[in-house]
Formats: sequence, C-alpha cells, structure tokens
Amino acid sequence: MNDLQLLNTSELQTIDNEFHLHPFTDTKHLHKVGSRIITDAEGVYVWDSDGNKIIDGMAGLWCVNIGYGREELIEAATRQLRKLPYYNTFFMTSHPPVIELSQRLAEITPSQFNHVFLTNSGSEANDTVIRMVRRYWTLQGQESKTVVISRTNAYHGSTFGAASLGGMSAMHESGIPIPGIEHIQQPYWYREGGDLDPNEFGKKTAQSLEEKILELGVENVAAFIAEPIQGAGGVIVPPQSYWNEISRICEAYEILFVADEVICGFGRTGKWFATDYFGLNPDLMVLAKGLSSGYLPIAGVMLSDDVASVMIEDGGEFAHGFTYSGHPVSCAVASENIRLLSEEGIVKNVGAEVGPYFQSRLAELSQHPLVGEVRGVGLIAAIELVEDKATHHRFQSDLKVGIRCRDHAANRGLIMRAVEDSMVLSPPLIISKSQIDDLVDIATDALDETLRELPS
Repeated sequence: MNDLQLLNTSELQTIDNEFHLHPFTDTKHLHKVGSRIITDAEGVYVWDSDGNKIIDGMAGLWCVNIGYGREELIEAATRQLRKLPYYNTFFMTSHPPVIELSQRLAEITPSQFNHVFLTNSGSEANDTVIRMVRRYWTLQGQESKTVVISRTNAYHGSTFGAASLGGMSAMHESGIPIPGIEHIQQPYWYREGGDLDPNEFGKKTAQSLEEKILELGVENVAAFIAEPIQGAGGVIVPPQSYWNEISRICEAYEILFVADEVICGFGRTGKWFATDYFGLNPDLMVLAKGLSSGYLPIAGVMLSDDVASVMIEDGGEFAHGFTYSGHPVSCAVASENIRLLSEEGIVKNVGAEVGPYFQSRLAELSQHPLVGEVRGVGLIAAIELVEDKATHHRFQSDLKVGIRCRDHAANRGLIMRAVEDSMVLSPPLIISKSQIDDLVDIATDALDETLRELPS
C-alpha cells in the first residue's frame, strides 16, 4: 500500500477514481475533472491537498456545528474506545454512554420528549419514523392509518423509505416512493407565492395538508413530516402563518406531526432546535448531523411521552433496530458535543450575536444584480440568483449559474453549495464576525465573477 500522505493531488485523484464511488455525484464527469482532496481541518477552515485554506461555509454537510479539531471530542472517543469500543443495545442490554446521551437529549429537547430511539444516520432515523408511526396507530387499534404526508422538494434522506418521504423527483425512481407516502406543496414563497404576501401564501400552502387529509380519509393518515426549514431543498423558510395553520390542522385531525431536525437541530437557528424557534409541538423529532457535530455517525428519533407510552405499555417487542444503534463511542462523543455546545454558550451566541450578524451581512448581497432574495435564520441561509429581480425569473438551466458561482467561491477560498441557483450556506456555529466578513467578501467576489462571464 502507498503512504497516501506522501502522494500529490493528481496521484490521489487517480486512486480515488479507480476505487471510490462517490454519493450524489456524476462519476463520469468527476473522473474528467478530479475530486478536491481535503486533507486537514481546524475551526471553520479546511485545507486541500494543494495547500489551499478554505472557509467551510457548509460545515461539512450541515453538521460540523462545533467546528473542526476539538480535542475534547477526540479524547471522549479515545477514552470510550479503551473502555468499551462496542456493544449492542439489543436483547435487554445497555451501557453507560447510551444511558448518558439519552438523558442529555431529554434535558435539551422540548419538554414532551423523554425517550429516544438511536440510529446511525438521518436516513435511518426517518425510515424508523415510518415504522414507528404505523406501529403506534396499529397499537391504537387503527391499522388503516398508514399514510405519511410529506412535501415536494423536501429531503429526508436517501434510503428507500427516507427517499420516499423526500419530495425530490430526481430521487423518485426504481420503486421510489414506496406505497403509503403522499406529498403536498412546499411553502416556497419566493418561487411559488405569486401575488400573495408571505403570510397569505403560508396559510394557503398549509391548507393543502388539510385538503390531502380529507382526500385520503383521516382514517388512513398516520403522520405529517416536515423540516422546519427545508435545507437541501434550498433553505426554504416558511412564514409563521404556515406553521400556525399546520399545527391547527394536525391537532384538529389528530395526525402525528414529525419534525425533521436533522439540519436545523443543535443550535443552527440560534435555539437548540428549530422546533423551539418556530414554537412547534411535534410528536416525534428526528435528530442527526449536529448531534455529534459530524465527528462520528449517530442519529435518533425523539418520542413524545404520549407516543412513547403507547409503544412501551402496549407494544411488546418493536422488531426494528441496527447493529450500531446507540454505539458507545458515538454516544460518548455526542454527549461531549452537547456539553460543549451548552457550557461554552455556543447556541446562545448564535442566537444573540453571530446569527444576526451573519444574516445582516448576507442581506447586503440582495443589492447585487444577480441576487433575487437572501433568506435564512441564525447560521443557515440561501442567496437565490435570478435573471430578473422583478419577476423572480430564473436563468436557463444550461447556463449552470449556481455551479459557476459555487466554483468561483471555492477557487477563492469558500465552500458554498449550489441548490440549482440558490447558493446555500451553513457554517460552523463557532464562526466569528471577522470570519463572516471574510465569507461575505469571497461570496461577493464570486457573484461578481459569475456576472462578468454570463452573456449580456
């Protein structure tokens, strides 16, 4: 085997092409251009194999909330590896790390949540949701309540069940979505609001849930699942009227509400959870990503006391789980991550200081000729690029404006994600105001260069 640390970028790319199949990637194109090789990271920065220092404006994949290089998390993992590197939580066994994490999660989540079912990823957690809500209603003697309603352009993961819950057509092939999954309109005011003001649009869009419930029959609907803010869909922030109406509908028809907090959780909005930010009252809450700040795979589903009591008292064996559910090392790291987020006041600082500063600096970009809208909450945002500001008209897709802007930013030292022509940002929560200034400067340069090369 080669010592890969001694190889140059081209050599690493060659080996990568030969052996590694990337997720969500046009592999043929990747083999032509070569992957960007990330070798080091510290704080809010990553370095590539050519020595370029880059602001990680996406915190990995929305997940490195606490930033890179935290020795406390490395030490927590090392201690646990020496003590108990693995044991399962099947067959009436447990261990101290999973017990500690479960207690910590009950302390920081909304008051109705005191039980957690642990998984390894958000996708697994959302697959778990499908089985859990259907089992809940079966135990209540309502076996027909099996349908889960989601939204178009939602993202809930990429396993069969999770991709079915998601509303992205590009993922709906080869038997996806599975039966029993329905989708309603997303609350994307800038793109779909027309002449309605945001609150009118929010209420009208929410009412599509009621229409769908009545169409399907309330006796057949198990749950409604939604991201408080649609992340991979382009950072879609619903108006408050939307959530007020959704809450009314779920309560009126006694439909379980599932909040997918995979992206929004653990301080991203300036609150521990976007559920707190919007004042929501979910029956189940899905957690991942920021749970361990991406240092190790771990995720879970929080169950309200009402749901948990049915599962516990009436359920018998819940024949579901994963080999690594509640992995002791992942649990130890997640507990330490939560401790640091709390004791260092990181979540509070996002809400009071860096989050408002981030949003105010990005809002300045709305004056740029390419920018139609800047939207976001806390340390999550999108800059939507349009051809015509007045009509919100998009560029032709073959111009690949978002991809151009993304690449210009990366070449200047900033990772942004292009969701079509929305430039998405979600930096580590520890980012400073001066680093935000650097981020905005690079984003501005990338926008300017993109504008220069577009046909007039």
